[in-house]
Amino acid sequence: MSSLANFSFEYGSSDQITPLVKRLIAKNPGPFTFTGTGTFIVGTKELAIIDPGPIDDEHLKAIIKTSGKNKISHIIVTHTHNDHSPLSKPLQEITGAPIYSYFNEAIDTKTNNQFEEGYDNSFKPDVIVKDGDLIKGFDWTLEAIHTPGHTSNHMCYSLLEEKILFSGDHVMGWSTTVIVPPDGDMDEYLKSLEKLLDRNDNIYLPTHGTQIDNPHDLVKKYIEHRINREEQIIKAIKSGNFKINEMVKIIYSDVDPGLHPAASMSTLAHLNRMVKNKIIKVDGKGLKADYRIV
Repeated sequence: MSSLANFSFEYGSSDQITPLVKRLIAKNPGPFTFTGTGTFIVGTKELAIIDPGPIDDEHLKAIIKTSGKNKISHIIVTHTHNDHSPLSKPLQEITGAPIYSYFNEAIDTKTNNQFEEGYDNSFKPDVIVKDGDLIKGFDWTLEAIHTPGHTSNHMCYSLLEEKILFSGDHVMGWSTTVIVPPDGDMDEYLKSLEKLLDRNDNIYLPTHGTQIDNPHDLVKKYIEHRINREEQIIKAIKSGNFKINEMVKIIYSDVDPGLHPAASMSTLAHLNRMVKNKIIKVDGKGLKADYRIV
């Protein structure tokens, strides 16, 4: 495993990551959450809680305990998967803090719920955040960066005082993020990665996993990985494999077959992008379609 997949922590106890940032990890480990949801507590006198996490009474108590006598003034959500946003409401009931998030009412969540933690369909923020918005507390400023791809409503937040990017599930050190159509969009994801390369954030703090130093190097590797995957898809099609299940057996031959359904959705996300960019043509729809080189 890479060093980014190895770090020490204790459930229920916070780690001081930087002078302005503490992290708590919820006890919800799994194939899509790694060790669990990392909740970040930003600031000193006025606190922002980023990604409160899933419904979990022990984690809620840990957030309140870690905050101490300091006021929780903001609750901020990167995106509305069930491992990120549901605890925002119980936290608000205790603190009265407004909830901030990008918001999309028209998300098609049915397919994604089969492969990930699912969507928090009851979620609604008090403050709808847009790309470039600044959210300010006593000694901190968070810049919102809309980064669709993993989900259409995904937001990263940059702590300007420390040049730290809270990267949510957009960039994770332990694994590449899952892109599941129709809400997940590979073309948007790659554009959002390119967007981060134009920024000067020195450290990324993902919601799952440990901090990422030299983040631009990792972002470039993730872009390269996705482009290489599309080259593999083209090679598979040229070899006469026109359906997604045929491509997956070749491209993911070294992966547990139990993970092939998720791999099929990732392949579909790539093919959707390739059709959009007129590299591939499609006859039919979705997983059962035939795909050919243009």
